Amino acid sequence: MSQGNAGIELETSLGYLMKEVSSALRTAMESVLRPLGMSVTHYSCLELLAQRPGLSNSELARGTFVTRQAMNVLLQALEADGLVTRSEQPASGRALPTKLTAAGRAQLATATAAVKAVEDRMKSGLDPAEQDALRAMLSTCAASLRAH
Repeated sequence: MSQGNAGIELETSLGYLMKEVSSALRTAMESVLRPLGMSVTHYSCLELLAQRPGLSNSELARGTFVTRQAMNVLLQALEADGLVTRSEQPASGRALPTKLTAAGRAQLATATAAVKAVEDRMKSGLDPAEQDALRAMLSTCAASLRAH
């Protein structure tokens, strides 16, 4: 449907298809996280902290693809809810490391099961070798974009 060679054919555009998959994945994740009182960013923040305790606000913002300001607002809410703790004093520099509490780990366990079910549904049409190949190809695409 493009006009000559100047346009992008949406039916064959890898970028468009990846955006479509990303949007569908986010929608599916939101639908399972909303009943748990969580957003995708909330879940992603807890997941990052479980895997990398002590991350700073800036590191969490980068890892969840939000601004530092948005992450600071989220961390304040998570701290008020007793899901994370933040040091009063920075370990070094100005960064205040953040850690999950027992309540945060419990909420994350429930959310992880729900998100894993979504991911399992997403990849259900692929056999393990295809999943490995897709993972490798997507990693290569991301690395190629970061390299420039």
